[in-house]
Amino acid sequence: MTRIMTLPNLYRLLTLAALLLVPLFVRDSYIRHLFILAFIYAVVASNWDLSLGYGGLFNFAHLAFFSIGVYGYGILAKSLGISPWLAIPAAGVLSVLAALIVSIPILRLGGIYIILVTFAFSQLVLQLVVSQSDITGGVMGMVALPPLKLPWYNFLRDGKLGYYYGGLILLVLSTVFLRRIVTSHTGLSIVALRDNADYAVSRGISQARQRIITLTASAFFTGIAGGYFGAYIRVAAPDAFGFGLLSLLLSILLLGGTSTIYGPIVAAFLLTFGSEAMVDLGPWRHMIVAALIVLVLVFYPGGLWQALSRLHQLLAGRLAGRNRGQPEIEIARSTKSANEK
Repeated sequence: MTRIMTLPNLYRLLTLAALLLVPLFVRDSYIRHLFILAFIYAVVASNWDLSLGYGGLFNFAHLAFFSIGVYGYGILAKSLGISPWLAIPAAGVLSVLAALIVSIPILRLGGIYIILVTFAFSQLVLQLVVSQSDITGGVMGMVALPPLKLPWYNFLRDGKLGYYYGGLILLVLSTVFLRRIVTSHTGLSIVALRDNADYAVSRGISQARQRIITLTASAFFTGIAGGYFGAYIRVAAPDAFGFGLLSLLLSILLLGGTSTIYGPIVAAFLLTFGSEAMVDLGPWRHMIVAALIVLVLVFYPGGLWQALSRLHQLLAGRLAGRNRGQPEIEIARSTKSANEK
């Protein structure tokens, strides 16, 4: 197998191909709705992994970046009349600006102080949204946000087919963006600061600069996902700041595994569809999800991605052993045939 077509790359291509073909076999609009939500949650959780997992920053303002994207899209597209196609990337820029603001007071902080500052920032944004009812709709939120459409096609047609592929494209772009960062020198310096900040600083890595890069980079596609969520749901409400969504995204991140990028993506699909399958269980659903997270973290501290990685190593080891054993079998057969002659 060539250097480019390694087993991990093959897995990624097969997964992407499967997701591209899903609409051909899944006609139900509600199942497609779950896929769209899974795409959005996967983008938000995997970008949170950049700051929380790779950066080691307990950034509880990440949900605020998503909500700023939702409200940013609503204000730009509905109130100001900007094209939805421009409002979505602009929502990402607004989230980056918010990340830049919140990164300034935590440049020299650590541990619980980062949690307090970022959580306070999230609550500050929530209160600002609720208080400015003339702009944001207050506690009632903003409704009837402009949907995405082309001159010849509305994304809601054909069982939300346009939103499905739009969400898939967003997830692919976000994942490529994150992989480029974590495999670059910038990503290595982010991890170095997480593992041993004093040593990294002594080697010339700027802690302040890397924290700003980490937070702003994790906020960009999070804000875009918020804008896309607003264009899809067509509602911007204070519930976007709620504990329910925060706990869901944190569960996705922990279940999938931190410092992996792909782990939260896998967990986003598992929890989105798994929670829906258990909807009739009522409150038991949340207890089952919590128990699942505890069990996974006990046996696989690295989350689902660690379990999948071990499975990959097992399969790769068996495949390599089979390939090594084949020449030995051929040699043994040749030797036996020569002896018989």
